[in-house]
Amino acid sequence: MATAAPQRIYRAPCPGCGAPVDFRSAQSTYAVCAYCQSTIVRSGEVLSRVGRMAELFDDHSPLQLMTTGVHAGQPFTLVGRLQYRSDTGTWNEWHAAMGDGSSALLAEDNGAYVFARPVTLPIAAPPPEALRLGARTAVDGRGYSVAFQGQVTLVAAEGELSHIAPLGHAFPSVELRGDDGTVLSLDYFRDPPDAARGESVLLETLKLGGLREASEKTESARQFNCPNCGAPVAVQLQDSKAITCPSCRSIIDLTSGLGGALRHAEQNEPIRPLIPLGTLGQLQGAQWQVVGFQHRMGREAGEDGEDESFGWNEYLLYNRQRGFSFLVDAEDGWSLVKTATGAPKLSSDHNTARYLGTAYTLQYRYDAETTYVQGEFYWPVERGQKTSNADYAYNRQLLSMERSRSEVTWSMGNRMEGAVIAAAFGLPEEKKAQMARGEARLTAGIGCAGVILVLFVLLVLVLLLSRCSACDPARENCGTSSRSTGGAWGGYSSGGGHK
Repeated sequence: MATAAPQRIYRAPCPGCGAPVDFRSAQSTYAVCAYCQSTIVRSGEVLSRVGRMAELFDDHSPLQLMTTGVHAGQPFTLVGRLQYRSDTGTWNEWHAAMGDGSSALLAEDNGAYVFARPVTLPIAAPPPEALRLGARTAVDGRGYSVAFQGQVTLVAAEGELSHIAPLGHAFPSVELRGDDGTVLSLDYFRDPPDAARGESVLLETLKLGGLREASEKTESARQFNCPNCGAPVAVQLQDSKAITCPSCRSIIDLTSGLGGALRHAEQNEPIRPLIPLGTLGQLQGAQWQVVGFQHRMGREAGEDGEDESFGWNEYLLYNRQRGFSFLVDAEDGWSLVKTATGAPKLSSDHNTARYLGTAYTLQYRYDAETTYVQGEFYWPVERGQKTSNADYAYNRQLLSMERSRSEVTWSMGNRMEGAVIAAAFGLPEEKKAQMARGEARLTAGIGCAGVILVLFVLLVLVLLLSRCSACDPARENCGTSSRSTGGAWGGYSSGGGHK
């Protein structure tokens, strides 16, 4: 295991309690005392106490201080952590001391991870209010889309830090995402704003050493009584911001912590997921656990003036080193999707989205609403959350956009067969038939008359396709604009941390 190059460690007593405080990185100007949580600023070899840091909250991340790794061939050590919160969730940014003495950030990004480096902008950054959500802009010759514009608050920190915002005071923050998969973050807690540019990484590719042994707490340490019915509720993931009661199905808000006033929202008409919560499955070379489930409804404007309604299910999957993914179950098929670090470049009519060199074609545009949730979520999910969505496709690859009040998020995925999903999660035979989608569902449970009808329909389709291949698209409409009932790809529900 590669480790960071040896550096001179500066050690001095904490001005607050006298405990030793280490500075391993030359880029670290702040530190948080591990004993009294004093916030310390370093000026030369003089330490000054400037306040007290709030206690850290635990989370699902396997990272911890002194974790080592390698990025782009260079070793690094995690020496500090910042925890932020906005109205869309809470996330961590880890200060990485690089082997060459420079500084970097390993940050959580919508259930995944981004490795970013501080950058100096060539020109002054525009004020945050000038960066309108969803708009395109250019920075240092690169095109970006404004993916987030809102208020962010530093809630806690530990270790050594290269920069630090005022604790507990909200400041403007903007995220710009590019069609090359990069993200540029601007934090306006000082002038000029802090800027960092990064790209998505998998923890398993960073050759990490010194990870936490486990990412879960024991049930006894994270168990409480439901504020609605009094039944015991156990929190499995440490960073869960919402959970449902297994008895009364109420949605419980955990953003204030278990010691705070737990708010809840009752749910009616429970929906039983095909894949039970807690089930483990092997997909794309990793073992995933189903930790959350939600049912969502979409509404699309019809050509005849009447809206079309449809529904789909989303399973939230968790893997310790890959973060979170979504398994989406729609009428027109299954798909495994993950939030994208960057954002596509849209054509002027928004009918084409180009991302990572591939052009995707618009399939559907609709409004979505969360109608039922079950399990745990890393963002404060609630019933009735609404987004504006657009789905794009290229062959079996999917690209989906969701826009909430303060954020535009893209997710990427691929279609999968129901039989593959059933096998991956070891589902019983009786459920395998229920997981069939598309054409497979047309022949399930029908008799001879139904089979004859299906064959007749297929014959008609063959005749239409043969005619379509011979028609002149310049003179006739050879395509179709019909849509199957349901079919949103989803993959993201306007929640989660940024950066």
